[in-house]
Amino acid sequence: MIQYALVCENTHQFEAWFRSASAYDEQIKIGVVTCPVCATSKVDKALMAPAVGRKGNSQSAPFSGDMDGGSNKGENTSVSLSAGHPEQKQLQKAIRELREKITAEADYVGDKFASEARKIHNEKVEPRGIYGEATAEETASLIEEGVEFMPLPALPEEQN
Repeated sequence: MIQYALVCENTHQFEAWFRSASAYDEQIKIGVVTCPVCATSKVDKALMAPAVGRKGNSQSAPFSGDMDGGSNKGENTSVSLSAGHPEQKQLQKAIRELREKITAEADYVGDKFASEARKIHNEKVEPRGIYGEATAEETASLIEEGVEFMPLPALPEEQN
Protein backbone atom coordinates (compact mmCIF):
# COMPACT_ATOMS: atom_id res chain seq x y z
CA MET A 1 0.00 0.00 0.00
CA ILE A 2 1.14 3.51 -0.77
CA GLN A 3 -0.37 6.79 0.41
CA TYR A 4 -0.11 9.94 -1.68
CA ALA A 5 -0.92 13.53 -0.83
CA LEU A 6 -2.90 14.80 -3.83
CA VAL A 7 -4.01 18.18 -5.08
CA CYS A 8 -6.59 18.98 -7.75
CA GLU A 9 -6.54 21.74 -10.34
CA ASN A 10 -8.62 23.87 -7.93
CA THR A 11 -5.95 23.47 -5.19
CA HIS A 12 -8.06 21.19 -2.96
CA GLN A 13 -5.68 18.89 -1.08
CA PHE A 14 -6.50 15.36 0.04
CA GLU A 15 -4.84 12.00 0.63
CA ALA A 16 -5.42 8.69 -1.10
CA TRP A 17 -4.19 5.11 -0.71
CA PHE A 18 -3.24 2.92 -3.67
CA ARG A 19 -2.25 -0.70 -4.02
CA SER A 20 0.99 0.38 -5.75
CA ALA A 21 2.58 3.25 -7.64
CA SER A 22 1.51 1.62 -10.91
CA ALA A 23 -2.09 1.35 -9.62
CA TYR A 24 -1.98 5.12 -8.98
CA ASP A 25 -0.64 5.77 -12.49
CA GLU A 26 -3.31 3.60 -14.08
CA GLN A 27 -6.19 5.11 -12.08
CA ILE A 28 -5.01 8.65 -12.88
CA LYS A 29 -4.71 7.74 -16.57
CA ILE A 30 -8.30 6.53 -16.82
CA GLY A 31 -9.66 9.34 -14.66
CA VAL A 32 -11.11 7.43 -11.70
CA VAL A 33 -9.23 9.46 -9.10
CA THR A 34 -11.32 12.55 -8.41
CA CYS A 35 -11.22 15.39 -5.92
CA PRO A 36 -13.67 14.75 -3.06
CA VAL A 37 -14.53 18.46 -2.89
CA CYS A 38 -15.07 19.51 -6.52
CA ALA A 39 -15.06 16.11 -8.33
CA THR A 40 -12.50 17.11 -10.96
CA SER A 41 -10.33 14.31 -12.29
CA LYS A 42 -7.42 16.69 -12.93
CA VAL A 43 -5.40 15.52 -9.93
CA ASP A 44 -1.65 15.40 -9.29
CA LYS A 45 0.63 14.32 -6.49
CA ALA A 46 1.32 17.07 -3.98
CA LEU A 47 4.64 17.63 -2.29
CA MET A 48 4.77 15.51 0.84
CA ALA A 49 7.30 14.70 3.52
CA PRO A 50 8.07 11.07 4.32
CA ALA A 51 6.45 9.65 7.44
CA VAL A 52 9.35 8.88 9.76
CA GLY A 53 8.62 7.67 13.27
CA ARG A 54 10.66 8.40 16.36
CA LYS A 55 13.11 5.78 17.51
CA GLY A 56 11.20 3.09 19.38
CA ASN A 57 7.85 4.25 18.01
CA SER A 58 6.28 1.18 16.42
CA GLN A 59 2.76 2.55 16.12
CA SER A 60 1.35 2.67 12.63
CA ALA A 61 -0.97 5.34 11.32
CA PRO A 62 -4.67 4.46 11.48
CA PHE A 63 -6.36 3.49 8.23
CA SER A 64 -8.84 6.14 7.14
CA GLY A 65 -11.32 3.84 5.41
CA ASP A 66 -11.95 3.33 1.73
CA MET A 67 -14.27 4.90 -0.75
CA ASP A 68 -16.49 1.94 -1.40
CA GLY A 69 -17.90 1.69 2.10
CA GLY A 70 -15.44 -0.78 3.58
CA SER A 71 -15.81 -3.95 1.50
CA ASN A 72 -12.20 -3.87 0.26
CA LYS A 73 -10.23 -2.15 3.02
CA GLY A 74 -6.71 -1.46 1.90
CA GLU A 75 -7.38 -2.19 -1.78
CA ASN A 76 -9.16 0.90 -3.14
CA THR A 77 -8.50 4.59 -3.08
CA SER A 78 -9.30 6.23 0.25
CA VAL A 79 -9.84 9.84 1.11
CA SER A 80 -9.70 11.62 4.45
CA LEU A 81 -10.87 15.07 5.45
CA SER A 82 -10.39 16.16 9.04
CA ALA A 83 -13.38 17.17 11.15
CA GLY A 84 -11.77 20.59 11.56
CA HIS A 85 -11.74 21.31 7.82
CA PRO A 86 -14.14 24.20 7.03
CA GLU A 87 -15.80 22.30 4.15
CA GLN A 88 -16.15 18.96 5.98
CA LYS A 89 -19.86 19.28 6.86
CA GLN A 90 -20.72 20.46 3.35
CA LEU A 91 -18.80 17.55 1.88
CA GLN A 92 -20.59 15.03 4.12
CA LYS A 93 -23.96 16.46 3.10
CA ALA A 94 -23.06 16.39 -0.60
CA ILE A 95 -21.78 12.79 -0.35
CA ARG A 96 -24.94 11.70 1.48
CA GLU A 97 -27.18 13.36 -1.13
CA LEU A 98 -25.20 11.85 -4.00
CA ARG A 99 -25.35 8.35 -2.52
CA GLU A 100 -29.09 8.67 -1.90
CA LYS A 101 -29.65 9.79 -5.51
CA ILE A 102 -27.51 6.97 -6.92
CA THR A 103 -29.10 4.25 -4.80
CA ALA A 104 -32.61 5.55 -5.57
CA GLU A 105 -32.02 5.61 -9.34
CA ALA A 106 -29.72 2.61 -9.83
CA ASP A 107 -30.22 -1.13 -9.46
CA TYR A 108 -28.49 -2.89 -6.56
CA VAL A 109 -26.72 -5.97 -7.96
CA GLY A 110 -24.88 -7.08 -4.81
CA ASP A 111 -21.76 -9.17 -5.35
CA LYS A 112 -22.57 -9.54 -9.06
CA PHE A 113 -21.36 -5.98 -9.74
CA ALA A 114 -18.34 -6.98 -11.85
CA SER A 115 -20.27 -9.36 -14.11
CA GLU A 116 -23.17 -6.92 -14.54
CA ALA A 117 -20.79 -4.02 -15.29
CA ARG A 118 -19.08 -6.17 -17.93
CA LYS A 119 -22.43 -7.03 -19.55
CA ILE A 120 -23.31 -3.34 -19.76
CA HIS A 121 -19.84 -2.42 -21.04
CA ASN A 122 -19.96 -5.15 -23.70
CA GLU A 123 -23.51 -4.11 -24.67
CA LYS A 124 -24.95 -7.54 -23.84
CA VAL A 125 -27.72 -5.92 -21.78
CA GLU A 126 -29.51 -2.59 -21.88
CA PRO A 127 -27.40 0.17 -20.25
CA ARG A 128 -28.55 1.13 -16.75
CA GLY A 129 -27.12 2.46 -13.52
CA ILE A 130 -25.99 -0.23 -11.11
CA TYR A 131 -24.20 -0.41 -7.78
CA GLY A 132 -22.93 -3.26 -5.63
CA GLU A 133 -19.77 -4.85 -4.32
CA ALA A 134 -16.63 -6.11 -6.04
CA THR A 135 -13.46 -7.72 -4.75
CA ALA A 136 -10.09 -6.08 -5.26
CA GLU A 137 -9.29 -8.63 -7.99
CA GLU A 138 -12.60 -7.93 -9.77
CA THR A 139 -12.01 -4.19 -9.53
CA ALA A 140 -8.50 -4.50 -10.99
CA SER A 141 -9.84 -6.67 -13.81
CA LEU A 142 -12.58 -4.14 -14.64
CA ILE A 143 -9.98 -1.37 -14.78
CA GLU A 144 -7.74 -3.44 -17.07
CA GLU A 145 -10.71 -4.14 -19.37
CA GLY A 146 -11.58 -0.44 -19.61
CA VAL A 147 -14.96 -0.80 -17.89
CA GLU A 148 -15.92 2.62 -16.54
CA PHE A 149 -17.05 2.74 -12.91
CA MET A 150 -16.24 4.52 -9.70
CA PRO A 151 -16.51 3.59 -6.04
CA LEU A 152 -19.23 5.15 -3.94
CA PRO A 153 -17.70 7.28 -1.19
CA ALA A 154 -18.16 5.96 2.35
CA LEU A 155 -20.25 7.92 4.81
CA PRO A 156 -18.76 8.57 8.26
CA GLU A 157 -21.42 6.51 10.06
CA GLU A 158 -20.54 3.48 7.92
CA GLN A 159 -17.02 3.41 9.35
CA ASN A 160 -18.04 3.34 13.02
